[in-house]
Parts: sequence; C-alpha cells; structure tokens
Amino acid sequence: MKDLLDVEGSVTTAGCRALARRQAAAAGDAACVAAVRRAGGVLVGKTNLHELAYGTSGANPWFGMPANPVDPGRVPGGSSSGSAVAVALGECDVGIGSDTGGSVRIPAACCGVVGLKTTLGRLPVEGVWPLAPSFDTIGPLAASVEGAARGLALLEGHDPDRAAAALASGDGRSVGRARLGPTIEVDPAIDAAVDRALAASGLAVADVALDGWREASGAHACLLDAEAWATDRGLFESDPEGIGDEVRARLLGASARTLAEAVAARQAQVSWTATMAEAVGRHGVLALGTVPWRPPEVGEPWRVGFNVLSGPVNLCGFPAVSVPVPMAGTGAPADWRVTGLQLVGLPGEEEALLAVAAVVEAAAGWAG
Repeated sequence: MKDLLDVEGSVTTAGCRALARRQAAAAGDAACVAAVRRAGGVLVGKTNLHELAYGTSGANPWFGMPANPVDPGRVPGGSSSGSAVAVALGECDVGIGSDTGGSVRIPAACCGVVGLKTTLGRLPVEGVWPLAPSFDTIGPLAASVEGAARGLALLEGHDPDRAAAALASGDGRSVGRARLGPTIEVDPAIDAAVDRALAASGLAVADVALDGWREASGAHACLLDAEAWATDRGLFESDPEGIGDEVRARLLGASARTLAEAVAARQAQVSWTATMAEAVGRHGVLALGTVPWRPPEVGEPWRVGFNVLSGPVNLCGFPAVSVPVPMAGTGAPADWRVTGLQLVGLPGEEEALLAVAAVVEAAAGWAG
C-alpha cells in the first residue's frame, strides 16, 4: 500500500516529514484497505512515494528514491514509485497506488509493470491523504494484466480468483490510435513501440486525430495545482522546512493560480470530457503512449511535462491502463528496454479495458 492510505496503527506520512510530524497513528484502515482485507488480501508493507504525491519522478528527500529495477540509473517514475518497484521486484503480488495525473501509470511504464487508473469515483478515497480531490483515484499495479484485474477485485472487496474470467473477451475489439498533433512532443521510439505492439495484437486499429490535447493538459495542471494548494497549504504555512525543496517550490507556484484560471479550466474540462467521450465511444478503446520520453537519469535536470500523456485522462475521469511494451527494434538505444502503452476506456468499463490490455500484453512480448 502506498503510504498515502491509512493503515490501522500506522502513521500515514504521504512521504512528507511535515505530515509525519503531526500525524497520529491511523485509528482505522482506509476504505479500500479494509476492502482488500475483507477479500482475503494480506498487507505486506507500505511503500514510498514522491512527496505528497505531487510529482512524477519518484524522488523523495526524506525517505530516498526507490531504485528502478529495469535500470537503476533512471528514475522509477511517480508518484506511486514504491508500489511499482515492489511489484517489479516480486516483493508483492499487487501494489496499490493513487493516480491524480498519472501516478499509477507513469511508474508502471518506467518499471515495466501494469498499472490501472480507475474511473473517478469507482473506488472510495476515504482515509487517503488527498492531492486534488477532483482527480484522485486509487488503482492497482501488478506484473501482469491478470494481476491488475485481481487487484481491482481486491480493492472492491471481491474474490480475486474470479477476476481473470473477463480477460478472455478482448479479441476482435477495435482500438483508436490517438494521434495528438505536433504540439505534443513524444519520442518517436515510443510511438514506434506503441504501433508495433498494436500491430502484433491483431486488433483492428484506426487512427484518431485528437485536437486539444495540449489545452487539456494545461487545464488539468491548473486545476491540480489549485486543489493541491488547498489541500497542503496548512502544511506549507505551518512547517515549510518539513517539505522538500521541489514540492515546496511547486506549492508556492500553485498558490499563484487565480480564480479566473480555474474557472476557465473547469469550462475546458467540460468540453474535453465530451471530446473524449465521443472519441473513446466511437472505438471502445483509445491507445497512445503512457509517457512522452524515457525515464530521465537520476540527477538529470527534470523536464516539465512527464505527465502530458496521462493528465488529460484524469481531466475527464476515464479509466486507463498502462501495459509494458518492449523498445527493441524501435530505434531506441540498447539500454532502453521498455515503455508503457496506455489504453483509455469509457467510465466504469475497466473490465472491458483490461480484456483489450490482455490481448496487447500477450502479443507485445515484454518478459521483464
């Protein structure tokens, strides 16, 4: 469990010293933790994260950064870094993370595992330290699509052994391959890996031009910042030295977001949700990369925009899953072995989405 979720008897730190200083041990489990226990899941540990879940590299100034098992010289991705790394190392069957702008899918893509962002509101967030409540979701990470399906069942308090049955229904479905236009910079090797995996899957694939992705990413960033400031302003003002330099700077920038910006972003959210509903509804599933470029090297100056392919999905609240696909044969450097193929579905249709993901997984050939 990501250390953003209350676990009875344990202090929820959200990876932040300021929060750890003021928190008492949780009096009870978060709702989704309780559901996992009811379904027979055994909690084996709490995992590290990008501080306050407010970042995509997985860096943490207080507890360290989990080493990326695919390439220890590169960041593991965040914010659910520890959950992805634990799964990739085989330390657990299912890792639980949160996703507000890509925080399950990004580390999944960086670490070569499967990560499911659930539909906004499908899973309860009571007992979870918030970042931006309009976008916060809980989701599983696992070594396989079947494992992610079992994780989803556990989070809903269901028998995980029944989860695999729905994964056989993905054959014969069509996929819309999202083309985002020249304003979205994606490494050509990632696009090649996505296209190669889709071609191998045997699914019917049609290109879909999706205008407005850049604007949707900006609207999502604006609203996430505004809500993150509202959530963590008290920590920032009462114990600024207990927040690391990076996240403290982000919160300071977030404090400058204006009401006019937020109103415009909410208006953009409405139109973007309609755009995505039409595009996904026409094909059933949309496909694109999970991250725009390979995980940066540890210590490399951070480029803003690592969640440009994931954040617009949170803006509309739709479910999405990242499936690892190999980089071999796509023109990528030899040391860059895997990336994520992101599939986006309609609200509430996680099972259908996972069925398509299972087809892609079987054809993609990433063996870890």
